[in-house]
Amino acid sequence: MSALRHIAKGKIRDLYALPDDRILIVASDRLSVFDVVLDDEIPDKGRVLTGLSSFWFEKTAGLVPNHFITADPAEFPGAAHVAGRAMIVRAAQPIRMECIARGYLFGGAWAEYQATGRVQGRVLPSGLREAARLPEPLFTPTTKAEAGHDLPLSDREAVGLVGDDVFEQIRELTLAVYGAGAAHAESAGILLADTKLEFGHVAGELVVIDELLTPDSSRYWPADAYRPGGSPPSFDKQFVRDHYLGTDWNREAPAPPLPRDVIEGTRARYVEAYERITGQSFADWFGS
Repeated sequence: MSALRHIAKGKIRDLYALPDDRILIVASDRLSVFDVVLDDEIPDKGRVLTGLSSFWFEKTAGLVPNHFITADPAEFPGAAHVAGRAMIVRAAQPIRMECIARGYLFGGAWAEYQATGRVQGRVLPSGLREAARLPEPLFTPTTKAEAGHDLPLSDREAVGLVGDDVFEQIRELTLAVYGAGAAHAESAGILLADTKLEFGHVAGELVVIDELLTPDSSRYWPADAYRPGGSPPSFDKQFVRDHYLGTDWNREAPAPPLPRDVIEGTRARYVEAYERITGQSFADWFGS
C-alpha cells in the first residue's frame, strides 16, 4: 500500500487515490456501534462487506447507477494483499445525507413511535409492536455527521439540504433499492428490515456510493425466526448492540472489550448473511 496515496480514513474504510479519478476502497475488520469504533475487530468482516457490496452493486446496476468498477485484485496488483477487502470505484462528490429505508419498526424508529406515534413526522397506526412490519416502507433521511450522532431530518429539512429535485430522486431510488433488496433477501429466507444508502455525483450523474446492503448498513433477520414484539435474531451488528445494551456501558469511547463468543458469533452471522444472500461459499470469495 506504500505506493498508493492515502486520502481518507473512515470508521471502517480506508481510501486511496488511483489515476483517472478512481479510488481504491479497503474495508477493514473494524466495527462501529453507537457511533463508537470498537478496539476489538471482527475477523473477515471487511471481506464480507466488500463481497456483499460487489454483489449488490452488480445486481442493482440496472435499477440505479453506482460508483462500483471492480473488486478483481488483478486490477490493483500493488495492493494484492488486500484482495477480497478492496474495490475500485469512481471518485464521487458525496451528498451529505444518510438515506434510510425502513420496512419494519425497529431501532430509533421504534423509540420515536413509542413516544409520539410517529416516525419523523409520519403518523403510523396505533398498537404496533417492536419489529412490526410497516404498512409500507418509509424513507427517513438523517444528517451525515463528521463526528457524533446522525440526526433525523424532516422532509422539509432534507429538501433544504439537497434541493427538491435531488431529494425526490434520492427518495425514489432509496425505496426502489430497498424493495429489490428485500425481495431478493426474502427469497433466501432473510428479511431486510431496513437499510442505509449514500449517494453522490459522478460527472453530474446521481449514483449510489460507499457500500450497499451490507450487514453494517442494513438489518437482516432470519425469516423463520422472526416474531414481532422484541429484538429478532439477526445477521448484522445488532448482535453486538444487544450485547452492549445488556451492560452498563454509557456509549462513550472507549467501549468495553467484546467477549470472544460475541466476536465469533458476529463473524458467523456476517458470513452466513453473505452465503445465503449471494448463494456462494464465502471461502470462494477471493480465497477468504
